[in-house]
Amino acid sequence: MLRPLLFLFAVSGLTVMFSKKLIKSYIYKSIFCFLLPTKIFWFETLLCVFIFAGVHGNLCTVTGPSIIDVKGSLNFVSDRCEYSLLHDQSTGFSLKANFLDRRRRDVSFVDSLTLDFSDSDDIQLLQGHRVAGSPVTLTSSVQTSGGVDLSKDQTGVTASFSVNGSSVSVFFDGTTAQIYMDLPVNHTYEGLCVDSSVVSSSRLPSNHSCQQTYQDPADDTINCPAVSQKCDVLKSAPFSSCNLDVDPEPYIIACHETLCKYPDVDGLRCQFLEAYAKACEKSQAAVQNWWTAAQCRKKDLKLPLFPKAQTFSEQHSCSCLQITHSPSAKRNAVIMSPTVCQGNNASLTLVGCLLKENGIDYTHLHLNDQTCTGVMDDSHMLKFSFSSDSCGTEVKTNNSQVIFSNAVVTRNSSSEVITRQDKVFIEFSCSHPKPELQNVAFNILDNSVEIVLQSGEWTYSLTMKAYSDAAHTQLLDPKSDVRLNQKIWIVLETEGLDKDVVSVVTDSCWATSGNSSSSTPRYDLIRDGCANAQDGTVSVMGNGEGTSNSFSFNMFEFSGKEPSEVYLHCHLQLCVKKNTNCVPGCSAGGRRRRSLRYRRGAPALISMVWTP
Repeated sequence: MLRPLLFLFAVSGLTVMFSKKLIKSYIYKSIFCFLLPTKIFWFETLLCVFIFAGVHGNLCTVTGPSIIDVKGSLNFVSDRCEYSLLHDQSTGFSLKANFLDRRRRDVSFVDSLTLDFSDSDDIQLLQGHRVAGSPVTLTSSVQTSGGVDLSKDQTGVTASFSVNGSSVSVFFDGTTAQIYMDLPVNHTYEGLCVDSSVVSSSRLPSNHSCQQTYQDPADDTINCPAVSQKCDVLKSAPFSSCNLDVDPEPYIIACHETLCKYPDVDGLRCQFLEAYAKACEKSQAAVQNWWTAAQCRKKDLKLPLFPKAQTFSEQHSCSCLQITHSPSAKRNAVIMSPTVCQGNNASLTLVGCLLKENGIDYTHLHLNDQTCTGVMDDSHMLKFSFSSDSCGTEVKTNNSQVIFSNAVVTRNSSSEVITRQDKVFIEFSCSHPKPELQNVAFNILDNSVEIVLQSGEWTYSLTMKAYSDAAHTQLLDPKSDVRLNQKIWIVLETEGLDKDVVSVVTDSCWATSGNSSSSTPRYDLIRDGCANAQDGTVSVMGNGEGTSNSFSFNMFEFSGKEPSEVYLHCHLQLCVKKNTNCVPGCSAGGRRRRSLRYRRGAPALISMVWTP
């Protein structure tokens, strides 16, 4: 009996760092080890090692702002920085956790995990059961990438790998991270999972602004004594069956401290209870039917892994990330993130769980066009997208901007006699500087000129070319001989403008004998967008219909001028097509009908010269 007794005292000496309940657990285990037969000492010793290891020394839990390290000690993160949970000095492996706030700035939550293997790409475990940095597609079956076994189920994502001879399993469900090692943590490891008290030294280098702490006004709807009773359920059945294996005190304190500051929404209380239940499961002391006893909603394993929009329900709680800290913020600002504008496209994202809290059924929401509905993603964010020519988008313009606007509204069902849902109207828009045609001048000796222009969101090119045929295949070049009375075709073309939004209108074209557009004599070819009725050789094609147009005329020279150079000048306008007729209405006589108008801006002057 000597050897078991010595083993008993050696191991029981380690229990001083644990709570009284845990010490009692070790006493019971010691008696078991003491009574084992001595003839099979090697087996007895091995068995006792596993018994004494239990879950403590192997499991680290991070839930909300709290870290319960492998010794069962508890501490809290109060800022929005990245921390080292586990770092192996011998291999360089690091497990990092990033914390963010949500509804309140003074309570942080674990938001994502990063597995840094130093010699290979990082793997990130993200919200919505997503993984970044791995090429594999996650399923319930184990997929291996870079030596890491990845899998997912309805509760979260698990990454398993080996570090320094120890098998490590990392679980993350978007709210709770649990790190389990099959061997007790040794001296080569450091980080918050080893010692949760070293918060400051475990903070990783980053923007110093993440360290700023806040003290938001107390939430007067929170009843701390009532919260304590809700958290103390971990000491009652059915959780009490695990109390000797896993000390509930750190989980109770974490639950109490968090819920006394932060409202019990998004299943937060049940989050702490579930973390304890998972710890018990790791300790082979699973708690049965705790969901019902704790009045928590059990995750339905029959639901799809990533619920589509139509299956989103209370059974899938989501993290209501803080979008605005202002208590006086308007309701629209609280439930939506800023509009994302990119070119002629825009999107707006609404927070699904905040819609739900406000009694809004997201399936009843749509854009101006009722067929354009939102898409709920895996992280319960509802996204609406539109372009300048879809979903009932309204396009407006002022002197300097083109504005695309739309709105998220509630479906108006004629079949419903009454409704008890608030009407929703969330307008959002994107505005861009109005594209402007720049002043350019070139002569026919250069064949043609193309210039690239930047105006606000648009980058586009403008060209002016002369052709000798109606099909625009025979480009006039410096060696081309243009005879008097020969018909030529002028093409004015832009590239990079959205033809569904903007049209180019050639307002006027005229010829002068001097290089100045205002010199005399002057001969008009196009007036008010229409061919000069007094010149039967002039024809205008496609004017105001798109981003290019053309016209033709018979070549001429000015009488009595030596040398007889001909300078061609054109004024062009941009016209926003939405609710506007951009095509000049020309009568048989060549004059524009006054009933048809288009929006004018500052005209652009384009010039071309022929020289004998």
